[in-house]
This record gives sequence, structure tokens and C-alpha cells, in this order.
Amino acid sequence: MFGRRRLLPGINSPVPPLRAAAERAAMNAPIQGTAADIIKIAMINSTKKLIDHQLDKSTHLLLQIHDELIFEVEEAAIQAAAAVVKPEMENVLKSDIVPLVVHEKTGKTWADF
Repeated sequence: MFGRRRLLPGINSPVPPLRAAAERAAMNAPIQGTAADIIKIAMINSTKKLIDHQLDKSTHLLLQIHDELIFEVEEAAIQAAAAVVKPEMENVLKSDIVPLVVHEKTGKTWADF
């Protein structure tokens, strides 16, 4: 959806297993590629907005796992950071078909989630 292209040289292969693998990749690439682009754009936009709201000293992006962004946030800044990050993640892609919905959670450790 963002213009990424994937070359699939095996798509016209006379070897059935190579052609079948390329066909599977052709079906999967738009889905996985778009998801990867969405989370990368969300990371960039969230970081910019945190800087704009002067939350970059109290909020640090630690990790991205699939469709999650994990931040380390000072307790006093949790609500402000969530108010900045959530809309950035939800509005990367405007779609009436598949809305992006973000559920934020907080905890002192991952076990608290």
C-alpha cells in the first residue's frame, strides 16, 4: 500500500516447488510488507510527536515486536505519552475497511501486562 515492491524471480519458474513458493510469497508480501511499513511509520511519527510535546526526555521507545511498540516512560508522563503515541499509531493508514485500533497497557514489568 505504500509502494514497496518485492521481486519474485521464481514466479515463472518451470519448477513447480519454486513457482509455488513464489506464488505464496506474492500473496503474503502485500500483507506483511504493509504491516511492516505501518509500524515503521508509527515509530517515526510517534518519536517526532514526543519531541514536539517535549516528552522525549521522559519517554523512550525500547522495542518493536510485530505490531507493538514498547516504551519506557516515567510514571508522571504515562498519560501524556499515551495521548501522543496512540493517535499516531491509529492514524498511519486511513481505512474504513480495517481500522487500526490501539490498546495501550502499562505496567512496571512485562509480567504486569
